[in-house]
Amino acid sequence: MNIVIYFKALSDATRIRLINSLLHHELSVNEIVALMKMGQSGISRHLKILMDAELLKCRRDGVWAFYSVSDIEPARKFIDAIRYLFQDNKMFSEDLKRASRLIEDRNKRTVQFFDAVAADWDLIKREILGDFNLNEAILQNIDPCETIVDLGCGTGELIANLKQKASTVIGVDSSVKMIEETRKRFLSVKNPPDLRLGELEHLPLSDGEAECATVSMVLHHVSSPDAAIAEIYRALQPGGTFIIADLDKHNNETMRKSYGDRWLGFRRDEIEHFLNKNHFALKEFQSRSLGQKLTLNIYKSKKISKPKHKEK
Repeated sequence: MNIVIYFKALSDATRIRLINSLLHHELSVNEIVALMKMGQSGISRHLKILMDAELLKCRRDGVWAFYSVSDIEPARKFIDAIRYLFQDNKMFSEDLKRASRLIEDRNKRTVQFFDAVAADWDLIKREILGDFNLNEAILQNIDPCETIVDLGCGTGELIANLKQKASTVIGVDSSVKMIEETRKRFLSVKNPPDLRLGELEHLPLSDGEAECATVSMVLHHVSSPDAAIAEIYRALQPGGTFIIADLDKHNNETMRKSYGDRWLGFRRDEIEHFLNKNHFALKEFQSRSLGQKLTLNIYKSKKISKPKHKEK
């Protein structure tokens, strides 16, 4: 019986703490070790028990492993049924605070990386893209509109092209140095872009502010692509266009160190899952082989209305 397996798996305070923390955050093994202040062997044993009970899921990304609570029934229904018991508990609250700080540290390291390479970023991107004109490929997927936002705009290279399609272009980036490089690019332009400092998971945009959003070679740097896409849905007008350009899944671990990658690309079904979950309908898909055994995918989707809950 599943219920016996579930309760046996949760018959330990450490494993209950793990379930509570992983309900809110996807964490790597090293992050879990730091969170729980335990040795890796002990953590691995607890994770195995929870995995065997199918209460956790593990996402492998190259040599890294990330854990979160299962989203498969009946395990998820069981966890949702008991999660109210985790509330108003001082130990659990402290765990969540530490987990949030771990995520913040992740994001700070990413920002520090991009601050350090901002001046050379255009050259670094060409090491990946080669002679492929990604900006032109993105532009071909965009119809003229009033407002476009480029998320993770970097040095503003794509923004220079987007200005052909919209009267207002907004650039958002979490790196101060990248924003400075973009501002330099448009110093002599009469209608410069509106540049804003912010993270994709917490966009400095009002609801429905843009008609089109682009995320070019950025999603694999984001801690939570799911949360970022949910935010993009909020910031787009009904029927708005959303363009994602990113690497297909690969196993080149050097990309983490050389280019600050957090994810080793995404399979098409992973991106489609993020889109469907956050109420985007995929309209077009393109794929292009690059060097270094890499493939780049471009997804064009539309914001659709969320289904209304029927009144009982």
